[in-house]
Amino acid sequence: MEWLTPVFVVALTAEAVVRLWLSSRQAAAVRAHRDQVPERFQDQVALAEHQKAADYTVARVRVGRLNLLLDVGIRLAFTLGGGIAFIDALWGRSHLAQPWHGALVIGTVLFALMLLHLPLSIWRTFRLEARFGFNRITPRLFVLDLVKELAVLLLLASPVVFGALLLMDRAGRWWWFFAWLGWTLYSLLVTWIFPRLIAPIFNRFTPLTDAALKSRIEQLVARCGFSSNGVFVMDGSRRSTHGNAYFTGVGRNKRIVFFDTLLDGLGAAEVEAVLAHELGHFRLKHIRQGFLLSVAVSFIALGVFAWVVRQPGVYAALGAPNPSSHAALLLAMFVVPAFTFFLTPLGAWWSRRHEFQADDFAVRHADGAALADALVKLHRANASTLTPDRLHSAFYDSHPPALVRISRLRAVAGRNLDAQPLATAP
Repeated sequence: MEWLTPVFVVALTAEAVVRLWLSSRQAAAVRAHRDQVPERFQDQVALAEHQKAADYTVARVRVGRLNLLLDVGIRLAFTLGGGIAFIDALWGRSHLAQPWHGALVIGTVLFALMLLHLPLSIWRTFRLEARFGFNRITPRLFVLDLVKELAVLLLLASPVVFGALLLMDRAGRWWWFFAWLGWTLYSLLVTWIFPRLIAPIFNRFTPLTDAALKSRIEQLVARCGFSSNGVFVMDGSRRSTHGNAYFTGVGRNKRIVFFDTLLDGLGAAEVEAVLAHELGHFRLKHIRQGFLLSVAVSFIALGVFAWVVRQPGVYAALGAPNPSSHAALLLAMFVVPAFTFFLTPLGAWWSRRHEFQADDFAVRHADGAALADALVKLHRANASTLTPDRLHSAFYDSHPPALVRISRLRAVAGRNLDAQPLATAP
């Protein structure tokens, strides 16, 4: 399969070229509109805020280009450059049996990746985010977070790695089916335990104490037919001024979470509208659809992967001359994204469709105008550009462009919803 080498190089090059082209379009579009606030937002967004958002977007584009070059170099170095083979040979001297040998090779590669990306992460946090007034994390907290992330990664990834290696080596031709079943159940377990056991490792979650807002939220939750283990405020301000809201968990172990920075910047009606949007994702079964889609995709992907790794010459063509289960997993991690990258617009389109549907749900159960105002405030607070490039947005963005979304929200909020039904989940 010597032809696989140039195919991989072409795919990786095509991905890099498209990403650079789209980032150039994004930067050019933002710069072109830097000195003029879109007419629809002129009464809510100051020119200085609009210019800050433009400068922040362009700065992030530049960092993204550096990250792209680093990513391409890493993927080439670990595959065709022999990085996986080198680390495999180093651990081979220990004469450990499988799956310990394979797990240590995978762990070493993952640790190396973290170290290679660390300088850019530090620069992004303490230079870029600080320059625009977003960073609040201290060096001590940054290091502490890093240690915690390593510990959590080790705890969560170890069962997956050992399980995959054991199944690949000992479960026969249908190992991938058992791996798929295990991965599906494990994903549900992690989602279930995340609110209570994982998230509190990094942040403090306290019950909402504003009695009036809590009552308003509880009434909204009841109207929407949603049950949870409570409404919590997360101390996001310890690390950043960016604001957000979400709900997490499955079954009875669900939580509604607000960043404290979001509550500081929005009024009660706006908070209620934002939560109504988030609840819309749940009531319209977007979360369930996403999970079922991931289950279906992982089933197909594992079946294809199991077939590919049985083909002679695959390993040598991608820079790992000694076939093994751990080499197969690592090669998939570095190689597959070059081919799946071009499916990104499909996922983005699907997500934007869900965002529109959740907006429609929010209008039914809360104040649509308040949601529009909240989105404008969030764009201002997060320095999100109001003038993205159309193609860049269509390719990447999980949320519709601000102008499109807010204009639609205001139009929907102003018409008779009973006379003109809105979109429902498919």
